[in-house]
Amino acid sequence: MSTPVTNKYQSIMAFDFGTKRTGIAMGQRITQTANGIGCISARDGIPNWEQLDKLVEEWQPHAFVVGLPLNMDGSVSEMSRRANKFSNRLCARYARPSFTIDERLSTFAAKEEAKSQGHKGHYKSDPVDALAAQFILESWFYEHPLDACE
Repeated sequence: MSTPVTNKYQSIMAFDFGTKRTGIAMGQRITQTANGIGCISARDGIPNWEQLDKLVEEWQPHAFVVGLPLNMDGSVSEMSRRANKFSNRLCARYARPSFTIDERLSTFAAKEEAKSQGHKGHYKSDPVDALAAQFILESWFYEHPLDACE
């Protein structure tokens, strides 16, 4: 059963799911804006829950959004299955709704944006995952405007 999107979910934490690290952004539905807040480490796709617990406690989001890395033809990939599982775990662990959104090309867009701002292309030492999470959340805001929700 999917949770309907409603206006009561004002602060949203978004994720660019990865197997080694996951980018995180926070946003506000009133302003329809988001900002990357960092990354948490992961081991084979399993996040460092202790790091995430601290961020959830600090930021107190009303809901979560997880980007689904679908294949270019829109089909489900192994990574999108894992991201969906992560979304389900967020919902169960924190007792808050977790939504998913197609995030194809968000990392590519984040790399292009970072490059335009002078990024040197060393993505392992200077990742853009939080920026990708920001783009994911901004896309979600665009697809779920406040006036369209119950």
